[in-house]
Amino acid sequence: MRRPLFLSAALTLALALALSGADWPRFRGPNGTGVAAGPLPAIDAKAPLWKTALPGRGVSSPIVVGGKVFVQSASDDGAKRQLVCLDAATGAAEWTKELDGKTAKRHAKNSLASGTPACDGERVYVISWDGAAIGLLAYDVAGKELWSQSLGGFVSQHGPGHSPAVYDGVVYVNVDDDRGAVLKAFDAKTGTAKWVAERKPQRASYSTPFLLERPGKPAEIVLGTTTEVTAYDPAKGTVVWSYPIAWPAGEMPLRVVGSPVYAGGLVVLYTGDGGGSRYAVGIDPEGKTPAKVWEVKKGPTPYVPAMLARGDLLFWIADNGIACCAEAKTGKLLWQERVSSKEVTASPILVGDEILVIAEPGAVYVLKAGREYELVRRADIGQRVSASPALADGKLYVRGETHLFCFGKK
Repeated sequence: MRRPLFLSAALTLALALALSGADWPRFRGPNGTGVAAGPLPAIDAKAPLWKTALPGRGVSSPIVVGGKVFVQSASDDGAKRQLVCLDAATGAAEWTKELDGKTAKRHAKNSLASGTPACDGERVYVISWDGAAIGLLAYDVAGKELWSQSLGGFVSQHGPGHSPAVYDGVVYVNVDDDRGAVLKAFDAKTGTAKWVAERKPQRASYSTPFLLERPGKPAEIVLGTTTEVTAYDPAKGTVVWSYPIAWPAGEMPLRVVGSPVYAGGLVVLYTGDGGGSRYAVGIDPEGKTPAKVWEVKKGPTPYVPAMLARGDLLFWIADNGIACCAEAKTGKLLWQERVSSKEVTASPILVGDEILVIAEPGAVYVLKAGREYELVRRADIGQRVSASPALADGKLYVRGETHLFCFGKK
């Protein structure tokens, strides 16, 4: 991984930003749940609060911390990777950092800059791919590089697109490709490696770990990939519990793109592949040995878009545009409706009691998060959308093909 090059002088910023409860600090927001307090602001592509052109291309989702937006991109010719910082209130560019890179083979829906940053209020952490190797880098909020760690080469026909997570001063990175799989933990301040947990590889999986907190139990870092769902001790990396995924003989093991969710007391994993195969399983982690409670082998469960949990209900939008609601404890499907005739890549978000879905052409659908299907309203971004949206401090941030949009009140 080549060292970053300074592109533009950083504006004067505070040395550290306090992480607010209204922030969206990582892929899919706080703890990766995709959930924010309501209400959802009105969406009018002709009258956004602001609209800012982004350099190059990418499907990295925006994050928002301390009044700053951070997002990754890549130059059109593939020679540069960029971390961009914008003012969240105005969309004005504050600073950009560059890394050298090259173009490389990837899935048609992937990009050279697909990973989403994470921020703890003091430092911004990014996983960057130079076309051959991936690396983890940390910057302060003014754009100064603090440390970097090589994560090695990456082998998969799809290319990488992993996102880091940070909890209590530790950065966690799932490094999973067709040859090997590990979960790595680094000291957030220094970049020093804290521990490495070896995992069984099979097919490259892109899921980001989350922090599972249950009453009366220590917190656990949970990661799901093609081979297993595992909970680790956050400080030591030792396995607390593990549920291996048993793929029947003759069946293709499926890839994990979206992270598992915790709903109704179960950890729910969903998998798939480009050929249309799908599998979802609800796992009870409470016993001495984690147990399968339910599974869905066919049907409109998602592959790329992430699931949402609200109380004891699960909501999702399948890649083919079919929205569903199910009981988290049983997996019983309560409703399914075709929302879009076009494919959906962006993960939905839950804002209050409304679910925001954005199809690839930019069509927006707002659904009621209830036991009965209700389409509340529609809108259109006016650009192709593959990146997942973010909501912070009552404002919605959507990355289109060429611009970042902000919707909300001044």
